[in-house]
Amino acid sequence: MRQYNVLSLFSGCGGMDLGFKQAGYHTVFATDVWDVACETLRLNKAADTVVCEDVRNLDFKQYAGIVDVVIGGPPCPPYSQTRHYLTEKVGGFDDEKAGFCVPEYFRAISEIRPKVFMFENVDGFTFKTYKEPLEFVQKESEKLGYNITYKVVNAANYGVPQTRKRFICIGIKKELGTFVFPKETHSEKDEIGKQKWVTCGDVMSDLDNITEEEMLQRPGSKDYNLLLQIPAGDNYLFFTEKRGHPNPVFKWKSRYWTFLLKLSPNRPSWTIQASFSNNQGPFHWKNRFLRIDEIKRIQTIDDDYILKGDMKEQWRQIGNAVPSKLAYVFAEQIKKYL
Repeated sequence: MRQYNVLSLFSGCGGMDLGFKQAGYHTVFATDVWDVACETLRLNKAADTVVCEDVRNLDFKQYAGIVDVVIGGPPCPPYSQTRHYLTEKVGGFDDEKAGFCVPEYFRAISEIRPKVFMFENVDGFTFKTYKEPLEFVQKESEKLGYNITYKVVNAANYGVPQTRKRFICIGIKKELGTFVFPKETHSEKDEIGKQKWVTCGDVMSDLDNITEEEMLQRPGSKDYNLLLQIPAGDNYLFFTEKRGHPNPVFKWKSRYWTFLLKLSPNRPSWTIQASFSNNQGPFHWKNRFLRIDEIKRIQTIDDDYILKGDMKEQWRQIGNAVPSKLAYVFAEQIKKYL
């Protein structure tokens, strides 16, 4: 069977790339603007060529006729839900740091003309607030001759131990058909023909301990003693009047959902964020910070995958990644159209 060639944009540490590699694809070129992420890609031999450069400075024409699939998730902050709370910042295409990335993604598509592309972003990409970018994706795909299929998927429904919701758009050259999303294999409850969600306990049980050093750390900072009282699978809302707490500490929905959020071994993790925080979880149910090895498992990145940088830089790379298992499922489905 032929090995299909991939070109990876906004590659980060290579979570999506790893999933495609596991499905038998070969990445000929990967790029990111962050030098630490690029070093991670090189250490893991994620692609034949890794270039650390602003995407606006790259010419992709040399890969026309060579690359079968283009993959990538343009930076998501311009479309994130948190942007609604940061009133001093504009989102979408007007974002000064990354607003240009979606148009650049489609410039690459126009120069390479792959058979298929996979575009990933946060679920906020579908919000009415960001109507312009979604319409741009639709119009550019039509202009370039691609049928697109898109929707927001929950990674947990494909066997990832994380209820991570992401916008996935697959474009296929019109003469090759229209992509059908792979069937979901897992569900929260016992649905016929599906397995139950993979839980944190399923993938982290062999790491379920706490060291002396970790006992001295205080996740939650000044609210550490409150964190100790929060049940596994709950957050700061445990201490609200609406939830019936006898001595309320917080008002209902007065903080981010992740504030003092604690994992449960009996369900998947909530979304792993890109930034490490002292009081924004999720935290381990044993009242400690999660480890890099643990969030790699939550993101289904191989244990032996090497990450460059200090702890916070490694955390950022993992938090920004596409779960490798989710990428693998879509990579397998894409083969049907190649």
